Amino acid sequence: MEKKILTEAEWKARLTPEQYHVLREAGTERAFTGKYNDNKAEGRYFCAGCGTELFDSDEKYDSGSGWPSFTAPVDAEAVSEHMDTSHGMRRVEVRCASCEGHLGHVFPDGPGVDGLRYCMNSAALDFKPRDGGK
Repeated sequence: MEKKILTEAEWKARLTPEQYHVLREAGTERAFTGKYNDNKAEGRYFCAGCGTELFDSDEKYDSGSGWPSFTAPVDAEAVSEHMDTSHGMRRVEVRCASCEGHLGHVFPDGPGVDGLRYCMNSAALDFKPRDGGK
Protein backbone atom coordinates (compact mmCIF):
# COMPACT_ATOMS: atom_id res chain seq x y z
CA MET A 1 0.00 0.00 0.00
CA GLU A 2 1.38 3.39 -1.00
CA LYS A 3 1.93 5.61 2.04
CA LYS A 4 0.34 9.07 2.24
CA ILE A 5 2.71 11.24 4.25
CA LEU A 6 1.89 14.84 5.11
CA THR A 7 3.24 17.27 7.67
CA GLU A 8 1.12 18.00 10.73
CA ALA A 9 0.38 21.46 9.29
CA GLU A 10 -0.87 19.84 6.05
CA TRP A 11 -3.07 17.41 8.02
CA LYS A 12 -4.52 20.30 10.05
CA ALA A 13 -5.32 22.22 6.86
CA ARG A 14 -6.91 19.16 5.23
CA LEU A 15 -9.04 17.88 8.13
CA THR A 16 -11.73 19.31 10.39
CA PRO A 17 -10.69 19.70 14.05
CA GLU A 18 -12.68 16.56 14.97
CA GLN A 19 -11.17 14.54 12.12
CA TYR A 20 -7.69 15.71 13.10
CA HIS A 21 -8.27 14.74 16.73
CA VAL A 22 -9.46 11.24 15.80
CA LEU A 23 -7.18 10.46 12.85
CA ARG A 24 -3.92 12.13 13.95
CA GLU A 25 -4.22 12.14 17.76
CA ALA A 26 -5.99 8.76 18.18
CA GLY A 27 -9.03 10.44 19.69
CA THR A 28 -12.48 8.90 20.02
CA GLU A 29 -15.84 10.47 19.35
CA ARG A 30 -18.51 9.99 22.01
CA ALA A 31 -20.69 6.91 21.58
CA PHE A 32 -23.90 7.37 19.54
CA THR A 33 -22.81 10.79 18.22
CA GLY A 34 -21.12 9.83 14.94
CA LYS A 35 -22.90 10.52 11.67
CA TYR A 36 -22.45 6.96 10.37
CA ASN A 37 -23.51 5.00 13.46
CA ASP A 38 -27.11 4.71 12.19
CA ASN A 39 -26.34 4.90 8.46
CA LYS A 40 -28.16 2.07 6.65
CA ALA A 41 -27.47 3.18 3.06
CA GLU A 42 -25.59 0.87 0.72
CA GLY A 43 -22.13 1.98 -0.28
CA ARG A 44 -18.50 2.13 0.74
CA TYR A 45 -16.64 3.81 3.58
CA PHE A 46 -13.32 5.53 2.89
CA CYS A 47 -10.60 7.01 5.08
CA ALA A 48 -11.46 10.67 5.73
CA GLY A 49 -7.76 11.45 5.75
CA CYS A 50 -6.57 10.02 2.47
CA GLY A 51 -9.53 8.43 0.65
CA THR A 52 -8.41 4.80 0.96
CA GLU A 53 -11.34 2.39 0.56
CA LEU A 54 -11.87 0.66 3.90
CA PHE A 55 -15.29 -0.92 4.50
CA ASP A 56 -18.42 -1.93 2.59
CA SER A 57 -21.95 -1.45 3.91
CA ASP A 58 -22.53 -5.19 3.37
CA GLU A 59 -20.19 -5.78 6.33
CA LYS A 60 -21.76 -3.09 8.57
CA TYR A 61 -24.04 -4.11 11.42
CA ASP A 62 -25.58 -2.61 14.55
CA SER A 63 -23.33 -3.77 17.38
CA GLY A 64 -25.11 -1.59 19.94
CA SER A 65 -21.74 -0.07 20.85
CA GLY A 66 -22.55 3.44 19.58
CA TRP A 67 -19.95 3.39 16.80
CA PRO A 68 -20.18 2.12 13.21
CA SER A 69 -19.19 -1.54 13.33
CA PHE A 70 -18.06 -3.86 10.54
CA THR A 71 -17.20 -7.54 10.38
CA ALA A 72 -14.25 -7.03 8.00
CA PRO A 73 -12.46 -4.44 5.85
CA VAL A 74 -12.87 -4.58 2.06
CA ASP A 75 -9.21 -5.59 1.86
CA ALA A 76 -7.05 -6.77 4.76
CA GLU A 77 -4.21 -4.68 3.30
CA ALA A 78 -6.27 -1.46 3.69
CA VAL A 79 -5.87 -1.44 7.48
CA SER A 80 -3.08 -2.14 9.92
CA GLU A 81 -3.41 -3.30 13.50
CA HIS A 82 -1.36 -2.17 16.50
CA MET A 83 -1.41 -3.05 20.19
CA ASP A 84 -2.95 -0.21 22.23
CA THR A 85 -2.40 -0.20 26.00
CA SER A 86 -3.68 3.34 26.63
CA HIS A 87 -6.28 4.13 29.29
CA GLY A 88 -5.30 1.03 31.28
CA MET A 89 -6.76 -1.30 28.64
CA ARG A 90 -5.26 -3.79 26.22
CA ARG A 91 -6.91 -3.34 22.80
CA VAL A 92 -6.03 -3.65 19.13
CA GLU A 93 -6.00 -0.28 17.38
CA VAL A 94 -6.95 -0.13 13.69
CA ARG A 95 -5.23 2.40 11.44
CA CYS A 96 -5.51 3.23 7.75
CA ALA A 97 -2.59 1.41 6.13
CA SER A 98 -2.00 4.30 3.73
CA CYS A 99 -1.96 7.42 5.95
CA GLU A 100 -1.66 5.66 9.33
CA GLY A 101 -4.69 7.57 10.59
CA HIS A 102 -6.41 6.16 13.70
CA LEU A 103 -9.77 4.63 12.73
CA GLY A 104 -10.85 2.80 15.88
CA HIS A 105 -10.33 -0.64 17.40
CA VAL A 106 -11.06 -4.26 16.53
CA PHE A 107 -12.55 -6.66 19.07
CA PRO A 108 -13.04 -10.46 19.01
CA ASP A 109 -16.80 -10.32 19.66
CA GLY A 110 -18.29 -9.80 16.20
CA PRO A 111 -20.87 -11.89 14.35
CA GLY A 112 -18.91 -12.48 11.13
CA VAL A 113 -17.03 -15.54 9.95
CA ASP A 114 -13.88 -14.39 11.76
CA GLY A 115 -15.80 -13.20 14.83
CA LEU A 116 -14.38 -9.67 14.61
CA ARG A 117 -15.97 -6.28 15.31
CA TYR A 118 -14.22 -3.36 13.64
CA CYS A 119 -15.50 -0.50 15.79
CA MET A 120 -14.75 2.70 13.87
CA ASN A 121 -15.11 6.44 14.49
CA SER A 122 -17.44 8.19 12.04
CA ALA A 123 -15.06 11.17 12.03
CA ALA A 124 -12.39 8.92 10.49
CA LEU A 125 -14.69 7.86 7.64
CA ASP A 126 -16.28 9.26 4.48
CA PHE A 127 -19.24 7.44 2.95
CA LYS A 128 -20.07 7.16 -0.74
CA PRO A 129 -23.40 5.54 -1.65
CA ARG A 130 -23.59 2.99 -4.43
CA ASP A 131 -24.98 4.23 -7.74
CA GLY A 132 -28.64 4.98 -7.21
CA GLY A 133 -28.15 4.92 -3.42
CA LYS A 134 -29.55 7.43 -0.97
